Amino acid sequence: MANKATYDDVNLILRLYELRRDDKMREARQWFASMFRPISTLEEFNKMCPPGSGQNANFRMVTSYWEMVSSFIVSGVLNEELFFQSGGELLLTWIKIKDLVPVLRNARRNKRLYINLETAAGKMKEYMSRESPEAFDTFAETVRNMVR
Repeated sequence: MANKATYDDVNLILRLYELRRDDKMREARQWFASMFRPISTLEEFNKMCPPGSGQNANFRMVTSYWEMVSSFIVSGVLNEELFFQSGGELLLTWIKIKDLVPVLRNARRNKRLYINLETAAGKMKEYMSRESPEAFDTFAETVRNMVR
């Protein structure tokens, strides 16, 4: 670990956990984990999450939350190794949207859309592979098979 985790890191992780317990966020996370499946086209996305729909709001709530958390990790505000020990939902979120992200970046003309989430997920993948070589592949396969 490059930097030792601090009590501030622990407090931030606990605060982030509290935010995840908000009723609307919990509902959005439950929908995302159980109903949102990995897709790769704008047409599929608009069918699954039509603009103005509850599904679209859920998608935006979950992905913007994890993009925010990822920005803390990428910028060095939050100790990444401490977070990676219990932050698997970040990786679940990335695995579900990674094929869609290039399409959304192009459609929104924003090459940095979800860049922090992509970066943090890459670091988390490295962490998992270093700690347990088969863990990431097993986790990714489980996520891909959650909803068909």
